[in-house]
Amino acid sequence: MYIVCLDMEGVLVPEIWIAFADATGIPELKKTTRDEPDYDKLMNYRLNILKEHGLGLKEIQEVISTIDPMEGAKKFLDELRSMCQVIVISDTFTQFASPLMKKLGWPTLFCNSLEVAENGEITGFKMRVEKSKLSTVKALKSIGFDIIAGGDSYNDLGMILEAEHGFLFKSTEQIKKDYPDLPAFEEYNELMKYLKNIIK
Repeated sequence: MYIVCLDMEGVLVPEIWIAFADATGIPELKKTTRDEPDYDKLMNYRLNILKEHGLGLKEIQEVISTIDPMEGAKKFLDELRSMCQVIVISDTFTQFASPLMKKLGWPTLFCNSLEVAENGEITGFKMRVEKSKLSTVKALKSIGFDIIAGGDSYNDLGMILEAEHGFLFKSTEQIKKDYPDLPAFEEYNELMKYLKNIIK
């Protein structure tokens, strides 16, 4: 039985931090896992910038409430969920993801959590498990599932390469060049054709 494991940001919804950088006019916050493979380093960098500017969870959530899924994402996800189980595995946080999951019809989401002070300052973050995407795929395989996994960034490569079938979606030219054997897609209809050939 197949389970499809999908990254969230860059695959189903726009990058939250890029939207927040645009809304606040802080270009340093545009850095994502496409630019920095070390997620702990990236998050600590982001938290320091938030502290410098006096920004907290409330301001980020206000921006997230204005973000819509990528065009065609919900339709794609609905069709895929009618064919097999789908888990969205993201390095984002529950406090960020809920409004986006609502707009996508509440797919199953595995993600992390933020540590937030009473005044709304984000003081830290708690990862669900080390290398959460890879660990989740390994765990699902260990209980008898076959995995199809896809994403767009460096932090997705562990689960993509561990899966029986892995692919890139809306990835960077550099990642596609570094991993030429991985199928790469730009549109949901192309990706759906690929998935239908596997899930028969």
